[in-house]
Amino acid sequence: MTVLGTFAVLLVAIVAGMRFSEDRFSTATKETIKLAANLVATMSALVLGLLVSSAKNSYDVARSDVISFSAKTLFLDRVLGGYGPESADARVRLREAFEENIDRMWPTQRTRPADLTPVKEAGNAVYTAIQQLIPKDDFQRNLKTEAAQLTIDLGKTRTMLLAQSVPSVSKLMLVVLISWLVIIFFSFSMLAPTKAPAVTALVVSALCVCGALFLILELDRPFGGLIGISSEPMRNTLSQLGR
Repeated sequence: MTVLGTFAVLLVAIVAGMRFSEDRFSTATKETIKLAANLVATMSALVLGLLVSSAKNSYDVARSDVISFSAKTLFLDRVLGGYGPESADARVRLREAFEENIDRMWPTQRTRPADLTPVKEAGNAVYTAIQQLIPKDDFQRNLKTEAAQLTIDLGKTRTMLLAQSVPSVSKLMLVVLISWLVIIFFSFSMLAPTKAPAVTALVVSALCVCGALFLILELDRPFGGLIGISSEPMRNTLSQLGR
């Protein structure tokens, strides 16, 4: 709705600006309007670039954490497998916890939003099962220590995903940016001839700007929307757990 609303506001600005005939302005006035509009356009481009960069960085960090979470989980399963048959219960608990995380982060029901809250009970069950292992030699003792550390690392990564779920793009910055865009399109449309090519160019420009805003908002919610992070890395890991 934010993107559609912005496009509607920009169209209103274009129509309102074209109500002013460019013949009313002197050459000096036109140049002044152009300079002012170009200044605002430059500032808008900088802010737009910063917002895209910020949203993309947040998206990349979340995606990196998902891949790291998957890789560490699979490695933990391999460590437990190397420990011996005594770790069978811990491996079952690990698979259950991992599967529950997938169901929460990528719910099968589209109407239900992603839940990034860590699964405390399942995570604690995995850690408890590992701590209950009784090593018979130094080899198993080292594997138990490694498994316990990996479990802690997984808990930290999962908590980071929850902390990163907070939107990184400031709503105030978006409001300021949209206000500047309205000023830009109003100014340009005042000087533009009321002919089809000029109107088309302004409308296409408004669509492009709204496309950039859409990209920002989509990247800012990595576990939802049209370009959300894929669950494929975690589902591939799930298919290999316990083997």
